[in-house]
Amino acid sequence: MVAQRVRDFRLDLAGLAVLVPLLLVPFLVRSPLYLSLTHQTVVGIIAAMGVYIMLRMNLLPFTVPAFMAIGGYAAAMLSVWGGMTNLLVLMTASFVIPMLVAVPLGILVLRLKGTYFIFFTFILNEILQVAIFETPSLTGGSDGIAGVPPATLLGIEFGTPSLLLLVTIISGLVAGLVTLVVTHVYRAEFASIEENETLAESLGLAVWWYRSIGFVFSAGVSGLAGFAMVHMLTAAHPSSFASFSAINYVAYAFVGGRGTLLGPIVGAAVLVILSNLFSSQGLYSAALFGLLLMVVVMAAPGGLVGEIRRLVSWRPTGGRLQPLTQERARGKHG
Repeated sequence: MVAQRVRDFRLDLAGLAVLVPLLLVPFLVRSPLYLSLTHQTVVGIIAAMGVYIMLRMNLLPFTVPAFMAIGGYAAAMLSVWGGMTNLLVLMTASFVIPMLVAVPLGILVLRLKGTYFIFFTFILNEILQVAIFETPSLTGGSDGIAGVPPATLLGIEFGTPSLLLLVTIISGLVAGLVTLVVTHVYRAEFASIEENETLAESLGLAVWWYRSIGFVFSAGVSGLAGFAMVHMLTAAHPSSFASFSAINYVAYAFVGGRGTLLGPIVGAAVLVILSNLFSSQGLYSAALFGLLLMVVVMAAPGGLVGEIRRLVSWRPTGGRLQPLTQERARGKHG
């Protein structure tokens, strides 16, 4: 069990480490195509982390676009109407404000389970979309908030395409660090809830409390994704936070593997890149993307990272593949 935890922690650290070299991309790449692709990938990774935190407790959230909108619009309002462009302040606001909103929402949502939880979290996105359209004096309505100025820090204005990407990558690193800390500080509690919520509660674990913690931090991480998107587009628009985008973020987490932080990072990177490649196929792009998801889910139920872990846990012995240990064989869950 201890060895399994150590391996999981190493994979989580590997996921965070994968993001660090991306800091070089803004300084080495000049192609608008690759800069845009990196933007999309990192935003997808951050959003998938918001899903991943809740999956650690066996909850499937569809609230990520809603919290992304709250974080993104909060940063846009501070920048456009408040004149605040400090990067640290904007990131803090986009992280904390969704968390504060998640507290009362959690009281309503986290008592639900299964399909009721999924349905209600999806409906929250639709409610927020209506709220955005019906409050034009606050959110700009259907026009959104345009002309969001670039963030600044220590006299540096992050306004060029390369520096815009740098802000997105920094947001990704912060989100990854928060996700790593939360999922390991509360690892035992989250694992108990995932394994058997009823048993955990009967043994005295405050299930609702730990689910609330996960929900609140998931909201904060999602808010950082919203900030990164708004800063990238220099505008906050309702179409950027459509309800059905939640399906993509959930797919990133499942395709990569829900067992470690590396999973959603790999899943988001693979699916974002392939979806951009498929987009050149016109009418067939959606079908190709759907076919890809079906193949991955059927061939690797534990996700790409989970499947790699399963294969690595086997070695040739006497002409046949034999499991190293029963514990390693159980690593197929990602």
